[in-house]
Amino acid sequence: MLAEATITPFKFFPVRVTKVQDLTPGFRRVTFHDPSLEHFGDPGWDQRIKLLFSTPTADARKLLGSTDWFGDWRELPDEERPPIRTYTTRYVRPELAEVDVDLVVHPGGTGPASRWLETAAPGDELLLLGPDARFDGEPGGVDFVPPARTEQYLLVGDETAAPAIAVMLEQLPADARGVAVVEVASAADAAYFPKHPGFEVRAVARDGGEHGSALVPAVEAAAGELAPEGTPQTVTEINLDTDLLWEVPRTAKGGAALEQTSLYTWLAGESNAVKTLRRHLVGERGIDKRTVAFMGYWRLGRAEN
Repeated sequence: MLAEATITPFKFFPVRVTKVQDLTPGFRRVTFHDPSLEHFGDPGWDQRIKLLFSTPTADARKLLGSTDWFGDWRELPDEERPPIRTYTTRYVRPELAEVDVDLVVHPGGTGPASRWLETAAPGDELLLLGPDARFDGEPGGVDFVPPARTEQYLLVGDETAAPAIAVMLEQLPADARGVAVVEVASAADAAYFPKHPGFEVRAVARDGGEHGSALVPAVEAAAGELAPEGTPQTVTEINLDTDLLWEVPRTAKGGAALEQTSLYTWLAGESNAVKTLRRHLVGERGIDKRTVAFMGYWRLGRAEN
């Protein structure tokens, strides 16, 4: 259903690229602008958004005004369905009607987002799906929900989770304490992360190895430092072929599942690595599963849509 006047939690913004900036060899920042972005909601943290890419047979902007974006997108014929990719907002400037999104550079990538990013330039037009600030309620899309009193944080991810972790490092208060462990393609990408007075950022380079090969041992080491071994908990294994690897401890009202914890873990990235680390943290080390948020952002060998 198309009805532009209807205010929904998320809406489409018809954005245009105004700036492209290389931050490190593996990260590129794209600045989007449109007058409608004055209404872009910005709850911060790991706010998810989606970018839709037009193709010669699929005009993404036909979805403008949709009040059921996924249903309308899904009903399009295959050749008219624009590709979708999920990202995290990096900076939002509603007073300038601008949004920055940091994207991972995949040289020689064959996916629609990778191909577009190789030649992205001012003037490019995309469709951005994000929260509408005029919506009277909780729009969703934020999964960083630690207890109000958290003594330490363990932030974990690969390069796809790096923008979200960067936002957390900037938005957590100065007295927060913890470790961020992020797997990146090369050591040069470590420069991407902002500094936080209470965090040690451990950017481990994959250097051509398999995804997760550097992340898993680094997280196991960090967990051993931050959390003494507890009683191993039962972990229900998730079938990555049929089920979504995504669990965020919450109450029905959207808050954290506990009021206080000694350690809160936020874990996101390639699904197989996330699954392995979840098993280690909860099933082997015995960390309370109510303090572990885990999200399979993507799966090796499988496109998002």
